[in-house]
Amino acid sequence: MFRFPRQTAVLLGLLLSLAACSSSTSSKSAVAPSSSMSTASAASSAGAGRITIHNFAFSPAALTVKPGEKVTVVNQDSTTHTLTATGAKAFDTGDISPGATTSFTAPGTAGSYPYICTIHQFMHGTLTVS
Repeated sequence: MFRFPRQTAVLLGLLLSLAACSSSTSSKSAVAPSSSMSTASAASSAGAGRITIHNFAFSPAALTVKPGEKVTVVNQDSTTHTLTATGAKAFDTGDISPGATTSFTAPGTAGSYPYICTIHQFMHGTLTVS
């Protein structure tokens, strides 16, 4: 019968424990974005204003809220973004760091408010207030 020295058995146990922790962590992070996205979809359909930034895009790209409603913006990217109304600049979050969440108050006047990320101007969306 082959016998492991005690140090080898302890090291093997530690490595197996780390592997188990690693795999459970990765499966949690793999699930998190989809659950966040479904939460965002549910929130926007329920009337709560929420925009998620992921993969250099706003989601949803078009959101309808009530005048004066709070709009929450979640940056799930690994870089800083903004959410800034074009034209009269009715709202501007300023810089939103990676992983950060901020909010702003929707304009009190009904209308369509296009917005961009001022850092990555190819990112755009529209906030409709009605």
